[in-house]
Amino acid sequence: MWTEECEKTLNTQINLELYASYAYHYLFSYFNQNSIGLRNIAEYYNKCSLEERDHAHKFIEYQNKRGGKVNLEDIKKFGFIDKKSISLLESFEMALELEKKVYLSLLNLHKVAGESNDPQFCDFIEGEFLEEQIDAIDELKTYISKLNLIGDNGHGIWNFDENFKINGLNPN
Repeated sequence: MWTEECEKTLNTQINLELYASYAYHYLFSYFNQNSIGLRNIAEYYNKCSLEERDHAHKFIEYQNKRGGKVNLEDIKKFGFIDKKSISLLESFEMALELEKKVYLSLLNLHKVAGESNDPQFCDFIEGEFLEEQIDAIDELKTYISKLNLIGDNGHGIWNFDENFKINGLNPN
């Protein structure tokens, strides 16, 4: 039985995934500018945006499968959109905070599924999303560690961007 609480909490998750997609797409557009020139980083953020949108899509399909009604809300403006410049390190720190927020929301969604005695919903969340979220957080922490070592070294940042292309690094 699909509960109102599951429907409501899943809609919250859908909207958060779309927010994350929007935020990542903004980071793509920022680093893709010819005045910034970190096109491989931009492509990384584009892939992140598409992944978050794919998550929202999966949740929308699941909501429909369970007989719930999808409720899309306005996407709220995020703080860094008004900044004139964003450092590469700062962008990864923002991405990390965003991924942590998504993870905590997934945990809440799982809790609601458990409280609603819906083991299939719990299994869906566990099988499709939780491990991937942990991997994304770990990946971002690693990038942040590397960027802390690089600092403001322009060649180091250029090399970091180039390694995204050479190593085929992409979001999990």
